Amino acid sequence: MLELLFSALITILPDYLYRRYKQGKRLGHEINLFTVWYELRWGITSCAVLAISLLTVIFYFHPTTTNVTSLFRTVSILSDRPGRVEEVYVADNQFVRAGAPIFRLDTQRQQAAAETARRRIAEVEAAILVGQAELAAAEGNIIASESQLRQAQDDLTRRIELSQRNQNVVTEQELERLRLSVEGLTGSLEAIKAQRDAIQTRLRVLLPAQKSSAEAALTQAETEIEKSTVFAGTNGTVRQFKLQPGDLVNPILRPAGILVPEGSGRGRFQAGFGQISAQILQIGTIVEITCASKPLAVIPMAVTEIQDAISGGQLRPTDQLIDIQDRARPGTILTVLEPVFEGHADYIPPGSRCIGVAYSNHDKAIKSGEISGFSAFLFRIVDGMGIANALVIRIQSLLLPVKVLVFPN
Repeated sequence: MLELLFSALITILPDYLYRRYKQGKRLGHEINLFTVWYELRWGITSCAVLAISLLTVIFYFHPTTTNVTSLFRTVSILSDRPGRVEEVYVADNQFVRAGAPIFRLDTQRQQAAAETARRRIAEVEAAILVGQAELAAAEGNIIASESQLRQAQDDLTRRIELSQRNQNVVTEQELERLRLSVEGLTGSLEAIKAQRDAIQTRLRVLLPAQKSSAEAALTQAETEIEKSTVFAGTNGTVRQFKLQPGDLVNPILRPAGILVPEGSGRGRFQAGFGQISAQILQIGTIVEITCASKPLAVIPMAVTEIQDAISGGQLRPTDQLIDIQDRARPGTILTVLEPVFEGHADYIPPGSRCIGVAYSNHDKAIKSGEISGFSAFLFRIVDGMGIANALVIRIQSLLLPVKVLVFPN
C-alpha cells in the first residue's frame, strides 16, 4: 500500500495535474469515471510498473518471513528397564537440578540376584579353603608314597644282589612280588600326583573363574539396582509427569515425562526465509521480529548462523525410488537469530511463533570500495527502501493483539 501511494504520487498525480491545468480538462467533466483510464493512461501504467518494480526490489533485498520461532530442546524421562514404580521424588512442573533423583523402580528381583551372587562368592571362597587343605593332604600323601616307593625299591635291589650271589637264598617268586610291589607303589605315587595337579588346577583356574563370574553377577545386580533410580541429566523443569507409586513403566512404550532444560531456546530464534533470499542473507544481517507472546514490541536481531543445506532436499534411502515431483513443498533458508541488545528477548517464552523482516546493508561494501559510483548510489537507495518494511512490521505489531483477540481465525 505504501509503495502504491508513493508510485501514485509521482505518476498519476503529475499526469492528472498536467491534464487539469495544462490541457484544461476538468474532473467530473472531461475526466470522469468512464474516461479516467484513457485520460490518465500514462500515469496509471507508469504507476503500475513503478509499484511492481518497487515491491520486487523491496521484497528481494528486504525479505520477510512468517516462520520465526525459538526452538527448544526436551529430554525424555526414561528408565533403562521396565518395572513398577517404587518411589517418586518430584512433582509435575517442578524444577530439578542435574543429578537429582526423579523416581525409583522396584528392585526386589535385583536385590535377590545380588544376594545370590554374594552367597556364590562365599561358597567359592569356602571351596578355595577346602581345596587348599586337600592340596596340603595330597602333598603329604606324595611324601609318604615316595618314602614307601624308595623302601620297596631298596628291598628289591638288595634281593636282586643276594640272588645274584646265591640263587638258593632268594626265590624267583619273592623277586616277582617285590617287582609288583614297586610297580604298584609307583602307580599310586603317580595317581596322588595327578590328584595334586587336579587340585592345583582347580585352585588356580576353576575356582578363581567361578569367583570372577559370581563377582560379575554381583556387579551386574548392583548396577541394575543403581539404574533403577532415574536421575535428572541437566537442570530443568519436569513436564507432563504424572507417575505414582505402583505404576508400570516401560521405556519402549512411552517416556515417563519430559524434562525441559533450563534456558533452552531462550534468546535464540530460528527463521526460515524463501530460497530466493539465499544471496541476500549474510552473517550479521539485521532482522526485526515481533511475537504474539510479546505484543507491541519490535525486537532487533542479528543473523549468527546460516544453514548451508536446505532441509527440503534431504534424501533418506528406502526401497522405493524418489520422484522429484513428490517433493512439492520447497524448503527454506534456515537462519539462527540472536538479539542485538542483550536481554531484549528474555521475556519471550521458548516455542513462540513470530514474524520477521530482514534488511540488506551494503554500507560496508560501499565504504571498502567494492561498490562505487552510480551502483553505490543505487544500493544506498535500495537499503533505504527497507523503511517500508520497517513501517509494515510495526503496524503488524500494533494490529497483532486486535487480530488475535478480536478477529481470531
